[in-house]
This record gives sequence, structure tokens and C-alpha cells, in this order.
Amino acid sequence: MYLILHILIVAAVVARVLLRRHRDPTSRVAWIVVVLALPFLGVLAYVLLGETSIGRKRAERLYKVMSDMPGMDEVPGWSGATGKVGTDPQHESLFRVGEHISGYAATAGNQARLMASSDAAIESMIADIESAADHVHLLFYIWLPDNNGSRMARALIRAAARGVKCRAMVDDMGSRLLIKSTLWTEMESAGVALCRVLKVGNPLLRIFNGRIDLRNHRKIVVIDNRVTYCGSQNCADPEFLVKKKFAPWVDVVVRFTGPVVRQNQHLFASDWMAYANEDIREILLQPLATVGPGFAAQVIASGPTLRHSAMPEIFESLIYAARRRLFITTPYYVPLESLQAAICAAGNRGVDTSIIFPARNDDFAVGATCRSYYEDLLAAGVRVYEYQAGLLHAKTLTVDDELTLVGSANMDRRSFDLNYENNILSCDRELTLQVLGRQQEFLADCREVTAEEVAGWGWSRRLLHNALAIVGPVL
Repeated sequence: MYLILHILIVAAVVARVLLRRHRDPTSRVAWIVVVLALPFLGVLAYVLLGETSIGRKRAERLYKVMSDMPGMDEVPGWSGATGKVGTDPQHESLFRVGEHISGYAATAGNQARLMASSDAAIESMIADIESAADHVHLLFYIWLPDNNGSRMARALIRAAARGVKCRAMVDDMGSRLLIKSTLWTEMESAGVALCRVLKVGNPLLRIFNGRIDLRNHRKIVVIDNRVTYCGSQNCADPEFLVKKKFAPWVDVVVRFTGPVVRQNQHLFASDWMAYANEDIREILLQPLATVGPGFAAQVIASGPTLRHSAMPEIFESLIYAARRRLFITTPYYVPLESLQAAICAAGNRGVDTSIIFPARNDDFAVGATCRSYYEDLLAAGVRVYEYQAGLLHAKTLTVDDELTLVGSANMDRRSFDLNYENNILSCDRELTLQVLGRQQEFLADCREVTAEEVAGWGWSRRLLHNALAIVGPVL
């Protein structure tokens, strides 16, 4: 009777895997392998980790907030931000992909500055907070109570003391050390409005209210509707003490001014109003300053309750648009077949294509899975590098010295299906050359992987890489 019951449960779970919407075939196969190969545990794994629900009540609240929020076209003066984008037809089509994903159209008149380092980015953020006159909004996946994390908190406390409205939001799992620290209570006592996103609570009860490892992976800083930051960096020291053996963590962050700031503000507000239950729409409706000279840029947001397959689509669209040069850095590479094919196609059609991965990944399984794709990349003429001087955490993509994508999204299944992410796509030769220059600087600390080296890997290493790649969608 127990055997029959087990078979029926397994059959029901397999049917669920096959019937669930928006799941690519390789993901279905991976989960079926797990469910069938691991009696009891496979079913439990799917129950805990197989779905992408954040919980019915959370989802309803998010949808309601989004439906009630003012659109960008309701911002006084917004028409001046979209009337003179001035990109060529190919670039316009790429911005339309981004607009279809998260609803934000390309904006004109933006300026940007690439931060020199992780510490320099924190210094710049703090300097902007010190000059804030109205509000400071922060969202980080990981905020540690270390040197940089403490300095950021102290800057918020000082700003709140002089009457600036400070709102700080963190992911409940990623920033748990800060939440448990005295720094969290000090900020709260000083009048900084705090919010924990996707609270874990009791893990045994949490599983009945949505998948526990769906996280808010965004990194957003917006100050006075005049400046925003976007990139891969969490609020922490490069030494990243929670995983110090992989340090330093090397990130790329860009400081933006111009209308694109309002899009990042709108994205922050959607999360804040959903989780903090405070209506901050009046900030979104502050008149937009006259749009000056600058380039086209656009926020591209994604998440499990937003548009399906968002990040793979924008990655692949940019990669297929490349005609001369394509350069990618990503710490986590567990791609869809279509993304891997897009990168290989770039190499095969003669595009100068380079991609950098970390030599030592903080997730062993993801690092091994990533290497299972090396052979096909190299065969297509893609130059593959491994960064040796720490963990290259930067998520960057540059195309033809004209287009740049920076943000929080990795090229892995977590960023595609599970995490809330934010990125900014820019069309500006000067910024692209700055980011490309940084990408090329990374090469000084890289080792190039050759086809001969990969061909010489032993059978046991290949077995490990390829076996983990089979369950890559589960990772």
C-alpha cells in the first residue's frame, strides 16, 4: 500500500512538472530526473523548491500596488524625456524589448559615471546622501554590518537627523546579519524607515506561503529624484567577510543622473509600497527637471511575478544585435540553451566575443556547471577567461562600443526565474568605452582557457561537470 501511495505521489508530481506553465523543456527534464532518482527526497525537493510562487497574498498585494501606481507619463514634464531619444532603428528595437519587459520606455538626456572601485562606489553614495535635501531610498539584497555597511547606515542616521526622509529596504535572507545587529535598531531609533522584503519567519511554516528562496536581488539607490546607482554591488566591503575565502569581490557600479533616475525610483516605490505599506506616490509625481543633453537609457526590471523569460530575452536580443564586439562578465553561468546558442552564434558569425567567469566560484555546483559549456563556446570562437584575483561579481555586457547593460542579473536560472532584478540599458559610446575598458582591465588578472586545455580534462572531471549540467535548471 505504501509503495502504491509513493508511486501515485511521484506520478502526481511528475504530472505537475509537465503541466506547469512557463517552464522550458530542460527544466522539466531536470526536475523529473530529481523526482524519479531520489525517492521521497525528490518529491520533497520539488515541493520546497520546484515552484516559483511567492505566496498568493504577497502576489495579490504586488499586483494591486503595480496597478494603482502612477505611470511614467503622469510625471509632470515627462514628455521631454521620451521625445528625443535619437537612437538608430536597431537600438530602438532593443529598447522596445526592454519596454515590453517592464514597461519603462527609453529616456533621453541621461548622464553617467563609472565608479572606480567598490569602495569608491560606497564613498560616492555616501557623499550623495550627505547632500540629500528631501529623501534617500536604498534597496540591497545583502547589506552587511561591516565597515562599508556601517558607514552607509551612519550616513542615513545623519541624514534623518537633519530632516531627510530615509527609507531602507533589504532582503530578509540576504541581509539577515544586519537585521540581527544593533545597527538595524540604531537606524530604526534614529527615524530611518526600514523594511524587510520577503520575510522568512519560521522556515517550516514559510514553505506554505510561497517558495522560501525567491529573493529580492536588486541593488537600488535613489537620492532626491536626481541621482541613482545601478550595478552588481551589495552594501558591504570587498572583503565580504561572510565568504571571505573568495575575496575580494569585484563589482561594477554606475552612477546615473537624468530621467532614468525616475524609473529606478518607480521600481523602488513598487517594492516599498508592497512591503512597507506606505504610499509614496507623491514622490513619483514630483515635476521632472528640464531634460538636458545626454544619452538614451532604460531600467529593465524582472522577477517571478513579472514578465516570464525577461532576462534571457534581453540578454539574447543584445547578443544577436552584436556585429563587431561583444564582451560579457558574469559570476554565475547556468544558461538556457537559447542563451548559450546566442553567444556561440556571435562567435560563429565573426563577432569578437569574450566572456569572463570567476576561476573560483562561491557556489561549487554552479562553477562546475559553468565549465560544462566551455567546449562549445571555444569551438564557436568565443574567448573564455577565468578571473584569478578574487570573485569577479560584476554583471556587465557591452555591444559594439555603443550599448551597455549593467545591473544585478546573472546569467543563471536564479536570475531568470527566481530573483527580483534591476538593470539599466544605455546607448552611449563614452559610457560603453568606460565599461569596456574596465572589462579589459579585468583581463590582466585572468587566465585564458584554451580548447586544448578543455580537451585534456580527465573523464572524472567531465563526468562531474556534465552531470551537474543536467540538473542545472534546479541549481
